Amino acid sequence: MKKTVIALISAILVAASLSMASAQESKYRFDIGAGVGMSGYLGDTNNSNPYKHPGWAAEASFRYIIDTRWAIRGIFKTQSISGDSQDFDNVYPDEKTYQFKSQVYDLGVRGEFNFFSYGMGETYKKLRRWSPYLTLGVGATLSSTDSKAAFAMNIPMGLGVKYKLRERLNLGLEFAMHKVFGDKVDGIKDPYEIASSFTKNTDWYSSLMFSITYEFGERCETCHYVD
Repeated sequence: MKKTVIALISAILVAASLSMASAQESKYRFDIGAGVGMSGYLGDTNNSNPYKHPGWAAEASFRYIIDTRWAIRGIFKTQSISGDSQDFDNVYPDEKTYQFKSQVYDLGVRGEFNFFSYGMGETYKKLRRWSPYLTLGVGATLSSTDSKAAFAMNIPMGLGVKYKLRERLNLGLEFAMHKVFGDKVDGIKDPYEIASSFTKNTDWYSSLMFSITYEFGERCETCHYVD
């Protein structure tokens, strides 16, 4: 997973350097939206298949649209995750087994980069009605397992595609992974009796989300008259 994080950061930095010249001002400043989808988990009871026990996920978002290539998005998300160590071949000390169900609450902010200049109309800007994108950010996780709460920071990273259904209305499909800097999202800590740290032996959770957003806050266009 460390290689995944490094690769994603590198891709965004390269994309940023290549896109500065082609970015155009977008017509609207903001959008607001909601999404629903499927959640997954990787951790002490599941180290290979995040969707072995899929759950549900829902989110609300607010996006500041910097230009046709870049945006900053705030997201509040809640999702259910679960796992059962008996689904896999792992052997724990004393041959113990672990099962859990957790509710996760996530609040974060992310940067987004569109591969194409995303928009509709204004043909001179060479806008496209759809675009794949990358996203990376920082967030906070609050999880509840058997009435026990745990808090940790996380790094969300993902990729998706957005489509402009109408001038202000957008559809999106996004897959995101959250690297949690903690080992209690599943309510299970150090089952192998190996002490975890800020970066070692920690949990991940993921989501596959379908969203709809509405743009508002039209930018003022100044017409410069030349005699």
